[in-house]
Amino acid sequence: MSRKLMFGVGFALLLAAAVVALMPGARDTALAQGGDEQCDGAPCPAWIVEAWSGSGHADATAEAFRHWDGEDPKEVPVACAKCHSEGGYLDFLGADGSAAGVVDAPASVETVISCTACHNPVTVSKDSVVFPSGVEITGLDASARCMECHQGRESTVSVNNAIVASGLGLDDPSPDLGFRNIHYFAAASSLYGSEVHGSYEFEGMAYQTKFEHVPGYDSCIGCHNVHTLELKVSECSVCHDNVASAEDLMAIRMPGSMVDYDGDGDMEESIHHELEGLQELLYQAIQTYASEVAGTPIVYDGLAYPYFFIDTNANGTVDEGEAAFPNRYNAFTPRLLQAAYNFQAYEKDPGAFAHNGKYYAQILYDSIATLNEALAQPVDLSQAHRNPPGHFDGTAEAFRHWDEDGEVPGTCTKCHTSEGLPFYLDQGVTISFSPSTSLACSTCHTNFEDFALFALNEVAFPSGAKLSFGEGVASNLCLNCHQGRESTVSVNAHIAAAGVGDDEVSDKIRFRNVHYFAAGATLFGAEAQGVYQYEGKEYAGRFAHVPGFDTCASCHNAHALTVQEVLCTACHGQFEDVTAIRMMAGDYDGDGAQEGVAGELATMHEALLAAIQTYAADTVGTPIAYNAAAYPYWFVDANANGVADPDEADGYATWTPRLLRAAYNYQYAAKDPGAFAHNGRYVAQVLYDSLLDVGGEGAVAGMTRP
Repeated sequence: MSRKLMFGVGFALLLAAAVVALMPGARDTALAQGGDEQCDGAPCPAWIVEAWSGSGHADATAEAFRHWDGEDPKEVPVACAKCHSEGGYLDFLGADGSAAGVVDAPASVETVISCTACHNPVTVSKDSVVFPSGVEITGLDASARCMECHQGRESTVSVNNAIVASGLGLDDPSPDLGFRNIHYFAAASSLYGSEVHGSYEFEGMAYQTKFEHVPGYDSCIGCHNVHTLELKVSECSVCHDNVASAEDLMAIRMPGSMVDYDGDGDMEESIHHELEGLQELLYQAIQTYASEVAGTPIVYDGLAYPYFFIDTNANGTVDEGEAAFPNRYNAFTPRLLQAAYNFQAYEKDPGAFAHNGKYYAQILYDSIATLNEALAQPVDLSQAHRNPPGHFDGTAEAFRHWDEDGEVPGTCTKCHTSEGLPFYLDQGVTISFSPSTSLACSTCHTNFEDFALFALNEVAFPSGAKLSFGEGVASNLCLNCHQGRESTVSVNAHIAAAGVGDDEVSDKIRFRNVHYFAAGATLFGAEAQGVYQYEGKEYAGRFAHVPGFDTCASCHNAHALTVQEVLCTACHGQFEDVTAIRMMAGDYDGDGAQEGVAGELATMHEALLAAIQTYAADTVGTPIAYNAAAYPYWFVDANANGVADPDEADGYATWTPRLLRAAYNYQYAAKDPGAFAHNGRYVAQVLYDSLLDVGGEGAVAGMTRP
C-alpha cells in the first residue's frame, strides 16, 4: 500500500482510541457484532453509534483485531492487548479492578475499541501518559486516551539499550542485533518530538519539541472527529488554501518552513514531499551502507514483517521470495539500526508531515548524515537543510535556553516566545511565559483569515528614541526585537554610576551586552544610538537606501529571512555575494584592497580587538580575550596568548570606562553580521572612533573615517 493510500485511511494524530466523553460516566460495551449500546443507562444517540461503527475502532474484521485468530490459544497476548482489545485497555487503566499501568492477562479476540474503552471512570480524569522512553507527559486533555496507543513501542532509549547490550562497535555487523520496530501510527510520539524521544535521536543534536499548531488544533481531538476518527478538513481550510479533502493536506507548505529540506531545488513542493525526498535519500544511504560497510545488501518492504530483508540478488528492489521472515536482514550494525529505525518510524506515521514535520526533517537528515560518515561516496546533502529559518527553528538556543527553568522571564519573552510580542503590543508590558517551540503565525498576524499584521506607527528603542519606517509599515514589527537591549544612553548611565575616570578600574562596571542582531538600531544609526557614540563626534543617521528597498521586509524574505539577493543585481550588477558590494568611496581600513564594505569593516573590527587587548594588558594590567559563543564574551586571558582558551572561564572584571566603550562597540559589530549593509558608513565611523579612543592615533594610522 502506498503512503498516499495509507494517508486516506491512516493519517492521524489519532487513528484509534480517539473518543471524548459525550456525557459524564461510563459507557457500556458497544461491540461491532451488535448489542444495545448504552450511555449512562439510556440508549446512545444514533448518530454517535453510526459514526463510531464506520471507524477503524469498530472494524471487527481488521487485522488489528483478527491477527491472533490462528493462534493457540486464540487470544490477544499481554504485550498487545492494551491497544488491540477493549479488555486489555481497561486492564491497563485498572478500570477492571486490576493494577493500573500494566496488562495482567491476555484478552479476548472478540472485542474492538468500544465506547467503554474510552468512556469509563478512569478515563474521565486521565490527563497524563507515559511514553516508551519513560517520559511522562502531563496536563493533557481527553487526547490522553488516544496517546496510550498512538505512541509506538520503542524509543531512543530502547534502541540504545539494544546497541549497548550487543557490545558492538558502531560499524560492526551481527546477526544478534535485530531490527527494532516502533510499531504503527505513533502519531503522539511524532507530535511531541524530542520531548518523548520516539524516533532515534543522535547524541549531541537538538531536536524539535512538540509541534505547536494553532490553539484548539494542537491535540488529537482538536484535529480529528472523536468517533469517525476523520480529520476536520473543513476547519483546516480556514488557514490553509485549497484544502477540500484529507489528501489536500499533503500539498500544504507554510511560510515558516521556507527552506529546501531535501535539497532538490524545489521550494514550491509541500512539506510532505520534502520529507518524502529526504526519506528517499535515507533509503539510498541505507542501501549503500549495507552493501559497503555491513557487507550484506538490504531491501525494505513496508507490508512484510520484519520489513528489512537481505537483497539476495543485490538489485536494490524486493523480488519474489525476498520479503519473507527467514530472509530477514541479519547484518545490522548499530549505525545501520539507528537509521533503519528512523526510516520505519517515519514510514509508519503517514501523517508525520502534519504531526511534526520539522522533527522528522531533522531525524531523516541526521540519519543520512551519520551513514555518510562511513560511506566512500556520501549521499549529497550539500543543498539540503536540517532546520527551518531562525524564527521557526525550535532547536535554537533562542527558544531552548529556558527549558530547564520551565519559564522564560518577562525581560526576554517579547522576542523569545510566540506569545510575548502580541502581549506586549496589547498591554505595553512584558510578563513571563512558558518556553515556546519557536515564533508562530500569531506572533505577527492578528488573524488567520487574511493574515493581517499587527499595525504599528512607531517603536520605542533602548535609547528612548521612538522610530518608524512609516505609519503602519509592516517592518515596524521587526524593530521590536531587532533593536538590541542597550545604547549610548545606557552605557553612559552605567559609567556615570561607577563615578571613575576613563582609565580607572571599577568593580561597579560590568560588560554591557547589546544582545544579538540589532539590525534595526544599526539601520537607524544616530537616531537610535544603538552603538556607543563618542561625545563630540557626528554620526550617520538612518541609512537611506533606494526607495522600495529600505525596510526589513523589502530586503529580506519575511519568513525565510534570507536576503533577496536577486533584487540587488538591478543596481549592483552581478556579484559573488552581497559582502562584495561597494558603493561608497574611501579606503576605510587603509589596507589598499579593492573590497566590499564588509571587508573594510572586518579589518577595522579585527584591529579594534587588537587595540582592546593591548589596552587591557598595558593600561589595565589584566589581559583580555573574546569568545563570541560564550557568555559573558570577555574573559581573563590568563596565558596572554590572545585567545579565550577552554580553561579560561573567568569573566573579565577589571573594566575601565574606556575599555567598556570599546568592548561594547566591538560586540555590537560582531552581533550584527549584516552591519555592512544595514548602515556601513555608521559602523565604520563607530569602529574608527573606538580605535582612536582605546588605541590612540597609531591605531587608526592609514585609516579613513567616513
